Amino acid sequence: MAHRITIPRLGWSMEEGVFGGWLKSEGESIAPGEPLFELEGDKSMQEVEAIDAGILRFLPDGPQKNDPVRVGDLVGFLLERGEEPPTLDATQSEKSHTAPSSRDPSPPPRADSSQEELLPTGDGSPRVAPITPRAARLARELGVDWTRVLGTGRSGRIRERDIREAHTESGSPAESSASEAPRGLRKTIARRLHESTLETAAVTLTTRVRATSLVALRRELRADERNVAPPAVHDIFAKVAAGALRRHPSMNAQWTDAGLIQPDGVHIGIAVDSEHGLFVPVLRSVDRCTLDEIANLSLDLTSRARERKCTRDELSGGTFTISNLGAYGIDAFTPIINRPETAILGLGAIRTEPVVLDGEVTSADQVTLSLTFDHRVVDGAPAARFLDDIRGSVEDAERLRRELELGA
Repeated sequence: MAHRITIPRLGWSMEEGVFGGWLKSEGESIAPGEPLFELEGDKSMQEVEAIDAGILRFLPDGPQKNDPVRVGDLVGFLLERGEEPPTLDATQSEKSHTAPSSRDPSPPPRADSSQEELLPTGDGSPRVAPITPRAARLARELGVDWTRVLGTGRSGRIRERDIREAHTESGSPAESSASEAPRGLRKTIARRLHESTLETAAVTLTTRVRATSLVALRRELRADERNVAPPAVHDIFAKVAAGALRRHPSMNAQWTDAGLIQPDGVHIGIAVDSEHGLFVPVLRSVDRCTLDEIANLSLDLTSRARERKCTRDELSGGTFTISNLGAYGIDAFTPIINRPETAILGLGAIRTEPVVLDGEVTSADQVTLSLTFDHRVVDGAPAARFLDDIRGSVEDAERLRRELELGA
């Protein structure tokens, strides 16, 4: 009996993904639980495991590495030894991984064309040409004469990748790159950020904070040879913010379709920049962790996030987020809320600046904190008190050590 291998849904909002490539060879014997292929879903690359056992057979015109795919697309079979794969007609094969997205605003292909374009023959009569509707549409957009393109799909069918390659070879690679629609991780980031701006009543508060005590404490911790992984600035702020979130639980709440909920724990996401895009690995139960535990976990998660090795669970479930752009020389910015969270804290650059203390001009380390919160959940005054609570912990050396659970 042939077992179908299809694209699974990696997250509740996932509709499309990017095929990361097969991890097994065609004809290989597969046992249940063995990894079959890699799939990029919402923010992470995951290994997809076999549910059944059998001999692996790829779909003849199946997706190649980095090809877009949709949830439910057929990509191969697991067969009994000696069994032949089921016969698929051209329409079924094409539908397996090139079916238009339900969110695609382009008009659907003509119902009477069997998802193929008409091409004039030498005598002027029409015949059916093996080109997918999306490839035909892309050819029109890029100005490519697809009648001269050699297709690499089943039975010589012309696919989108063939059109793009033809356009690049024609001497217009810049135009080809510019016309390519976002996909994969970039598309997921774009969708999530766009939804956040549409579905939250975002307000940003900023405040200047004296960071002299924080800088001195971090210097002390880095000089301690027992600290294998000295805490980063965002680690210290994560611990301080966790205490403030316990005192101001409304900032840790979440707005959901079922209503406003109050999570049991304080789970803080750390925004991580990588060459692949933005990831937000989550530090669990930060309020119950020591600073050393936070530093070690943060180092591990951020390193693996940059290598795209974090699991889906490690990238979800946050109740508050911290974004640090201080390393890039940014003082203040407007961070975007990571839904369904209520707030996100932005850390600016720590700078030594002249300040007036007790009527005298002196120098001090200063940092700007930018708090974006959802006004649907909390009002301005409670959010301001939360931000001022964090400021008070950072500026007072003794209080900071208590918040971090460090000895005197």
